[in-house]
Amino acid sequence: MSSSGRIERVGGSSGGWRNVILGVVLLAGTAPLPVAAQVNRPAGATSSLFDGQSLHGWTVLNEAEATVEDGLLLLKNGNGWLRSDFTYSDFALHVEWKALKASDYDSGIYIRTPPDPGKPFSRDGYQINLLQGQEGNVKPLKGAESTGLIKPGEWNTFDVVVIGDTAELTINGKKAWKAGGIKHRRGHVGLQCEVTKGGQFLFRNIHITEFDHKPLFNGKDLTGWEGGGGAADKCWVVQDGELHCTGKPGPWLKSFDQFGDFNLRLEFQVSAGGNSGVYVRVPADGNHHRENDSAPRAGFEVQLLDDEAGQYRNLKDYQYSASVYDIAGATPRSMHAAGQWNTLELNCQGQHVTSILNGVTVVDITAESHPLIQLRQTKGFLGLQNHNTLVKFRNIRVGPAK
Repeated sequence: MSSSGRIERVGGSSGGWRNVILGVVLLAGTAPLPVAAQVNRPAGATSSLFDGQSLHGWTVLNEAEATVEDGLLLLKNGNGWLRSDFTYSDFALHVEWKALKASDYDSGIYIRTPPDPGKPFSRDGYQINLLQGQEGNVKPLKGAESTGLIKPGEWNTFDVVVIGDTAELTINGKKAWKAGGIKHRRGHVGLQCEVTKGGQFLFRNIHITEFDHKPLFNGKDLTGWEGGGGAADKCWVVQDGELHCTGKPGPWLKSFDQFGDFNLRLEFQVSAGGNSGVYVRVPADGNHHRENDSAPRAGFEVQLLDDEAGQYRNLKDYQYSASVYDIAGATPRSMHAAGQWNTLELNCQGQHVTSILNGVTVVDITAESHPLIQLRQTKGFLGLQNHNTLVKFRNIRVGPAK
């Protein structure tokens, strides 16, 4: 990472970031954020934290039980919390919630919170309270209190903006408070499940805008990308806000710009028997293999694979999903079944490479622990592999290494 903390980018064609939408990009098919949540904020990359169909993007911790019913996220039973796969620094979060108990209800929304495996709920973070009579309050933050803005028995909307050590909350379109004193620079978003005491809760329309990331895919077309060595539009298509490798023969997809140190986040889904990969810091020809010390400098590939497919049962450890191909295997394996969405985060800072699959760190290597990474260049293009199988991508964004 440069001293300024920005993404290190090198060269690139005239398309580059000028051809990528730098403002807040809303996913196709999702409702826009309220005006109150859109003003006085930096640009960033917006994605949905709840797709209305599954608990994709969340890890259910401890004794929490959650499900999806009629397109709504239901905290159904138990004590624990739902933790986002990704951690966030500066962001805007939009959440709509409803308590199903008429009184004595209790839950919470976590921001910048680390996991606490020893207790049902994380105690080392910040919880926006959903306890009756204290809705919206954050006890550790002086001045983070309000009254009279909640609609009992109805849907309520929270818009929280966190920048630096300061957070501000808008409740149902009205400003509730602004307070400083946040100590954690980064952490998870979460939903507290305290059904045994506070009853069931419903959630919907959960969106987050990451101010320190920029979109690499606009959900509409291939702007910012090109075929590596050929036309991409016959095998790469955009459908329903998703980027599809159709399985037809054709080129890999190459970013216009080159990158050095960065944090890449995306979601992907493989078909049965699917095979693909993310190219990292590759040269213009897409070379992600290096056979020996005399070979030209290459980047590397992070594998994407249907790990459970029969034809892949006897692969080497570095050939399974989220592995750094030829260099480091993913441990533990945390790939979801074919046809389900996965989250992937790649953090590259010099020769320190981390791969996080579905919220689980599966690769964390340095030049000291894995000398082979020293043979790979530290600047180059990003790419998506075409291995002639159907693979889907969405919410591709990039920010500074962390």
